[in-house]
Amino acid sequence: MAEVEQVADRRRLQALRERHVGRLLLRASRGFNARATEKLRARGYESLTLAHLALLPHLDAEGTRVTTLAERAGMTKQGMGQLVLDLERRGYAERVADPADRRAALVRFTAAGWHLLTDAVAVTGELEAEYAAVIGEQRLAALRDTLVEIVEHERP
Repeated sequence: MAEVEQVADRRRLQALRERHVGRLLLRASRGFNARATEKLRARGYESLTLAHLALLPHLDAEGTRVTTLAERAGMTKQGMGQLVLDLERRGYAERVADPADRRAALVRFTAAGWHLLTDAVAVTGELEAEYAAVIGEQRLAALRDTLVEIVEHERP
């Protein structure tokens, strides 16, 4: 009988794991990013990966230091440095001297990077329209508002 109870407990735990908010947010985020990558590749950005696209929301319009990008993305400085170097090679980003501290460098978009960002925003709009078709405009707006509240709650 104890073995039957263990199996039932394992099933219950697995069901709870599948539906907890953190896991659902992670799966939704991964799905969104994978679809965005597919759509950008269809627009001609064949060499971009999920890692490249993960950098975009962390790069400020005026430029951002590599250390700040790494912190925002939850990566090591070395890993982010490699990612930035790869984007530089592809022509989407460049490093320039930080006017506030000439010893430091800012990573910023190139003209091609701004074009990529424009296309990424368009793709985001397409995906949100698809979500609205599934759950409705009001529920999508409520989801967005709820996520903003959660993000604000988690902000240190």
